[in-house]
Amino acid sequence: MQLLGGRSAAAFLSQYWQKRPLLVRNAIPGFKGLAQAPELLALAERDDVESRLVSRRRGAWQLRHGPFARADLARLPQNNWTLLVQGLNLVLPDADALLRRFRFLPYARLDDVMVSHAATGGGVGPHLDSYDVFLLQGPGRRKWDVSRPRPWRLDATAPLKILRDFRPEQSWVLDPGDMLYLPPGWGHDGIALDPCQTYSIGFRAPSDQELAREFLTYLQERIERPGRYRDPGRASPRHAAEVPANMVRRSSALVAGIRWHTRDVARFLGEYLTTPKPQVVFARPRRPAAPSRFAMLCAKRGLRLDLRTQLLFRGPDFFINGERAAAPARIRTKLRRLADERSLPAAVLPRVLLGLVHAWYLAGWVRIGERHERD
Repeated sequence: MQLLGGRSAAAFLSQYWQKRPLLVRNAIPGFKGLAQAPELLALAERDDVESRLVSRRRGAWQLRHGPFARADLARLPQNNWTLLVQGLNLVLPDADALLRRFRFLPYARLDDVMVSHAATGGGVGPHLDSYDVFLLQGPGRRKWDVSRPRPWRLDATAPLKILRDFRPEQSWVLDPGDMLYLPPGWGHDGIALDPCQTYSIGFRAPSDQELAREFLTYLQERIERPGRYRDPGRASPRHAAEVPANMVRRSSALVAGIRWHTRDVARFLGEYLTTPKPQVVFARPRRPAAPSRFAMLCAKRGLRLDLRTQLLFRGPDFFINGERAAAPARIRTKLRRLADERSLPAAVLPRVLLGLVHAWYLAGWVRIGERHERD
């Protein structure tokens, strides 16, 4: 794979993934970026797009969150600032296509594409990520200093998580099309040598605490325990304010009796991993096609998932945007193809499948036609 410097996915995963950095020269030959500066600035003005502005003046870091007013962006200085626009893949078809180049890893691990649009000298300071990241250089050049994981200390005075006493062990200058892979925990500091864009392909890595907390939340909506607390024949308490030992024992036994299975965990993960981020809004069709016309249009033009839609599956269960759909066996092959390829070619679709995807179409989760148009 050119993307991995001629290595196979298996070789990359065994030798580098979550082990050590990899620099790939000319990973995407002729890569010129995904959007011009005016388009990125316009995205930073939208309230459905997450954006941040990082700058440094007189040695002090400053952080502002979008959306930004056009006048504020027009007044940016010549040097030492970086505009970060998150979730490009949710609004730009080309960014979604870039994200899917990394499908040698499961979609459940893919997060998003972020762009760092920087003036000369711009950067976000030495920092680390708790997840794997590929840093793909667009227009311009950026110098990267990298250091292996160690017990880092943070600058308590900075509004970002800036590493104190950062000492680089390796340095590279990336030209357009070059890409640097970094495992979690590696310190890195990128400085724009001239006006440039760097595209970060990030991966989901929820903490154990987050998964445990969210799974318990998932369970609380599905637990049904009959009965009610009773204590016939109990004696009068010595201390009225003391929690009774019998109540503690019975409640402990009740909690210990709660059981779940692997399928419960799989369904939790499917719903959790496909739940849209808070700023995501789906656009319903203005003039929705009736089921019969929708079937005709799919047969003629095919259909595709909306850029914001996440569709995963596990066995007979399909998960779309935080909801689970149990699909009959006869349509699972096509649904798996839709999940993997994110589109289905023009064809006459089974009636059961049409009923399912038409409901998704009305919600704005599925679009008619195989090709995306720019938002």
